Amino acid sequence: MTTAKETDRLRENRELSPTPADESLLTDLYQLTMAACYVGEGVDRKPACFELFARKLPGNFGYAIAMGLTQALEYLENLRFDPSQIEALKNLGIFKQAPERFWSVLAEARFEGDVWAVPEGTAVFPNEPLLRVEAPLWQAQIVETYLLNTINYQTLIATRAARMRDMAGPEVKLLEFGTRRAFSPQAALWAARAALAAGFDATSNVLGALKLGREPSGTMAHALIMAIAAIDEDEDAAFEAFGRYFPGAPLLIDTYDTVAAAKRLAEKVKAGQMEIKGVRLDSGDLAELSKQVRSLLPPQVAILASGDIDEAEIARLKAANAPIDGYGVGTKLVSGTPFNGVYKLVEIDGIPVMKKSSSKLTYPGRKQVYRILEDGKMKCDRLQLMDEGDKNGGESVSLLQLVMKSGRRVKDPETLAEIADRTAASVASLPPHSRRPEDPELPGFETSEALETLRKQVSQRY
Repeated sequence: MTTAKETDRLRENRELSPTPADESLLTDLYQLTMAACYVGEGVDRKPACFELFARKLPGNFGYAIAMGLTQALEYLENLRFDPSQIEALKNLGIFKQAPERFWSVLAEARFEGDVWAVPEGTAVFPNEPLLRVEAPLWQAQIVETYLLNTINYQTLIATRAARMRDMAGPEVKLLEFGTRRAFSPQAALWAARAALAAGFDATSNVLGALKLGREPSGTMAHALIMAIAAIDEDEDAAFEAFGRYFPGAPLLIDTYDTVAAAKRLAEKVKAGQMEIKGVRLDSGDLAELSKQVRSLLPPQVAILASGDIDEAEIARLKAANAPIDGYGVGTKLVSGTPFNGVYKLVEIDGIPVMKKSSSKLTYPGRKQVYRILEDGKMKCDRLQLMDEGDKNGGESVSLLQLVMKSGRRVKDPETLAEIADRTAASVASLPPHSRRPEDPELPGFETSEALETLRKQVSQRY
């Protein structure tokens, strides 16, 4: 006889790495319970419009870089519920009173909606939609969690990467080293993609690099130095051993005495005993150490720095004239204050709606964002209703573009290089005060008269 404990163990699936087929259930429970309620009330097919935006940016961000759209569209195109998933939901007591038609709705599920979005690599600001979903109510509702997950995280990483690239300049090498610090294996892959798309040169994540058509890049850990040095009683033996198998790979020289290691390596290079293309510094006063190492090693030997690097540290090292040719960035890139994007209903069955909660007011109706430029530089952004059209004149660009029609993408995904070029151009167009690594200021933001009038009308309705 099977005990209750054994039954629970049989039900428990310890494999927590999701496959693409799992993604329909990779959601919050309330998305499914709301969808069931919509079906029961007969409103599940009502046309709905949701917009994804951030009310504010993380501290010290003067802009954000939109990212994650590619994965969001892949998810929408592949949204399905297979029989085993539906059966698993039926077996939950939560759904025992759900309408019977809910199960057939799930069984036949295909995303049928239109999606408007800001292209990846575009600078965005608070209260501006990054993405708009127009679809039958239950479909537009159920995709909220996954869309927020991929867009919020990748936008955070892309923003930090763009700020680091902006501070470092175009010639300095930037390497993404954050896999061990990312919030999950999936997040590590998304972080690698977002960093590359925002201007980084390479990632140490092997799977991420291969999936993204790039070559992974890395150096070595202190463990190799300590292991071989302990056995041979000679740190240089570790350098020589690694160089035999991976010629040209940067050598990590701060395990014991950074300057002493640099002096010995310089002597070996001068004597023709070793060829060194780069060294990495991972601790200590990076500005002072890099200057000492630079004075010892030939000029063609690149100096790479790592160890809690962020945009402010890069700016500090540049101000100190540290001769650093590249940075390996991990923790400060893949973690930090989240980009807190939200996904809110703005129209249902043609009726504009808004949220009136204290400090969480939203703008009703379908909207477009126009970027007003002056001599190619950003002057301000203007938020207005979608049907107003471009009344801004001069240099203005509409940011939200149609990217999916009736559940199918309208064009092929962009390459990482194309997105990185857009990121660089978008950041370069921003006012200097928005690009500061410390105490940045947001650029100008306006709303149209028609949008403000609608907001007052909808607010009075409630």
